Amino acid sequence: MNAPLSPLLIVEDDEVFARVLAKSLTAHNLEVHAAHSSTDALELAQKHAFAAAVLDLKLAHETSLALIPQLKAANPAMRILMLTGYASIQTAVEAIKLGAANYLPKPAGVAEILNALQSDQPNPDLPAAEQPLSVDRLEWEHIQRVLAEHGGNISATARALNMHRRTLQRKLSKKPVKQ
Repeated sequence: MNAPLSPLLIVEDDEVFARVLAKSLTAHNLEVHAAHSSTDALELAQKHAFAAAVLDLKLAHETSLALIPQLKAANPAMRILMLTGYASIQTAVEAIKLGAANYLPKPAGVAEILNALQSDQPNPDLPAAEQPLSVDRLEWEHIQRVLAEHGGNISATARALNMHRRTLQRKLSKKPVKQ
């Protein structure tokens, strides 16, 4: 599938990264608009009929998961890619359930981003992981699942995990461990 991707919306709170990504995508003859929060993204979605959007999962004080259905309501045909440095199985599943077309962990190149936005075809030849997830990665995945179950509420998640809230905040502020 080669769906049209222009105009394209980037929702990224890191303004430098958003600017670099926008410049790279503009070099591929795409009209690109950037928003740095969910509120800004929704305002832009009211003004433009975006064909596609690239959302960073973790915005300053929120996640962009709730933004997916709102953007899809504004334009049901919009192709949405969740791009994140905080990839987890739980958030990938949720993003797809909410209507994202694809999900990529950072770092991802422009070619990967464009391919992920255009591709609807599942890859049955995708190899299985060579190694099981590490204990640290399993902990990260479990925390993400419990956090999602509690609607992102840190205090409720800490209680459910029988963990001090500050300990949980410290764990969440770190980058996820590799597989």
